Amino acid sequence: MRDSLLKPLNEGVCALHDPTGLHVGHFKWIGGQWKFKAVGYGPAGQLIPGGGPLTDCHNRTFAQLDEAQIRSAFFKED
Repeated sequence: MRDSLLKPLNEGVCALHDPTGLHVGHFKWIGGQWKFKAVGYGPAGQLIPGGGPLTDCHNRTFAQLDEAQIRSAFFKED
């Protein structure tokens, strides 16, 4: 069984981790939809908003947090 990629933080924010466990962003409930906010980390560990491996997905929206749909949209797995 695969580990969940989505980690709820509070009612309106859910962290997203890639299949290896790396934190790659958050989903935020904004204007009646879930909006993805990508994050990356610099060489010294500093947070880079809008950066990281899913930069191209920054601000993508979803009507609901469906893990299968998110996994398919963001990660290519074997």
